[in-house]
Amino acid sequence: MRSIWNGAISFGLVSIPIKLMTATENHSVSFRQVHLEDGGRIRYRKVCELEDKEVDTAEIGKGYADADGSVIPITDEDLAALPTNTAKTIEILAFVPANSIDPLQMDTAYYLSANGVHATKPYTLLREALKQSKKVAIAKFALRGKERLGMLRVVDDVIAMHGLLWPDEIRSPDEVAPDTHVTVRDAELDLADALMDTLGEVDMASLHDDYRAAVEELIAAKASGELPAEPTKPAPSGDGKVIDLAAVLERSVRAAKEARGGSPGEEMAEVTSMEGRKRKKAPAKKKAAPATPKKTTSGAAKSTKKTGSSSTGAKKKSTPRKKTSA
Repeated sequence: MRSIWNGAISFGLVSIPIKLMTATENHSVSFRQVHLEDGGRIRYRKVCELEDKEVDTAEIGKGYADADGSVIPITDEDLAALPTNTAKTIEILAFVPANSIDPLQMDTAYYLSANGVHATKPYTLLREALKQSKKVAIAKFALRGKERLGMLRVVDDVIAMHGLLWPDEIRSPDEVAPDTHVTVRDAELDLADALMDTLGEVDMASLHDDYRAAVEELIAAKASGELPAEPTKPAPSGDGKVIDLAAVLERSVRAAKEARGGSPGEEMAEVTSMEGRKRKKAPAKKKAAPATPKKTTSGAAKSTKKTGSSSTGAKKKSTPRKKTSA
């Protein structure tokens, strides 16, 4: 793996030289823009608007467009002179539980590698400390001219770092939530829970990009002069209007069970009440409790005590003794 940044992790007074490498790669099929008439490639050229001519990269600098339309030039020297402690340092600020980080904040992932023999021991120390504490480290670092927020965690035997968006870069979800109040019945929640159980877990390593594979097959077919295979049309998903949600959930459970290897005639997965929603069973117990006394009068209840089952035999023996003593 090629290093894209060299620096150090600042862990208190400990400095750990590291190399930064991108942990992910993009496998998407890329296309070029071409002229439909002759297949010629379409290219973009950098042109100065004032002179209406193409300029070289060496002649291009940075500028900030002000509100009034004027451009304020900013040089690389200006940016390098800014008082930033994280220019070549991943500065650890705190250690927090992993579940305290909102996944919405997570950005690009990197691997951190110990840079040199002397970095091996402090690198291993930080890695084992993160493992033992079951926490992640929050840090600041600078990359490509920007100061960023990062989260350090352990992946196998390597320290990985996720770039994090700043908290003020996360949009509020208030405008996305449904406007109308909807009541969800317990039966529907139970069916949804049954569907979740039927779908079960998934081996993430087994997942792959079906669309990319189809695009690659299309390109290979066209390159060899063959006609591309007829694409399989997906089943219609409906217009989004659900008349009977419970019925749709029931069918979903059956379909998921069949997809997992169950036979079409096999019974649907058992629907049980989810934890925290056991209140449905309570009314049934309350109604069943008064069923016995309704069938007997108070006098019959008293006679039952005198002529009860064998489990109350001790009470029948004690009664004659009381009469004898009288």
